[in-house]
Amino acid sequence: MNELIISLPVLIFSVIVHEVAHGWAALRLGDPTAQREGRLTLDPRPHIDPVMSLLVPALCLLSGAPVFGGARPVPVNPWHFRHPSRDMALVAAAGPLSNLILAFVAALCFQLLAPRLFLMEGLLDVLGALFQINLVLAAFNLLPLPPLDGSRVLAHFLPSELGDRFRELDRYGMIIVMVAIIFFRRPLGHYLSWFMSTVGGWMVS
Repeated sequence: MNELIISLPVLIFSVIVHEVAHGWAALRLGDPTAQREGRLTLDPRPHIDPVMSLLVPALCLLSGAPVFGGARPVPVNPWHFRHPSRDMALVAAAGPLSNLILAFVAALCFQLLAPRLFLMEGLLDVLGALFQINLVLAAFNLLPLPPLDGSRVLAHFLPSELGDRFRELDRYGMIIVMVAIIFFRRPLGHYLSWFMSTVGGWMVS
């Protein structure tokens, strides 16, 4: 229960930052859609999805699986971009990048403050959750599976026609992700472990 009390708010904050990063990148590249719909805010109310933001992470915690979840995707209209393929890839990359930044900040704060916070275990637990959850979010979203962010980055580097066909798979995105989780659980686990140890290890070294 204590882990849920710490991890769930950290996860909600992290996925909101992830979505705001998408919207902010889109705005910088010429698409004001997310801004117009009030999604460039850390207020959780416009972002919360009852299933992905609450039910899924709670089930992950209860089952002992890595904590994972999501928020309502921010709306992006590629017709506002000067270079739609490239700019969509940049918008997609902004989400995982924001999670890596949060993980790095958490690791840095932990290293700087831990010697002085030996009586404040709760804060250290929050920093630890912030570090781990954001690494998992970054790693998972970088997978080249529609509709994850990694697929949109990959689509930009594919030949034009193939990239367009690959993007069309977004309509089957949740099915693809669920099949990958169910039937490729072990390879995904190895990938997450490698990402955590490699990228996370670099951050704390």
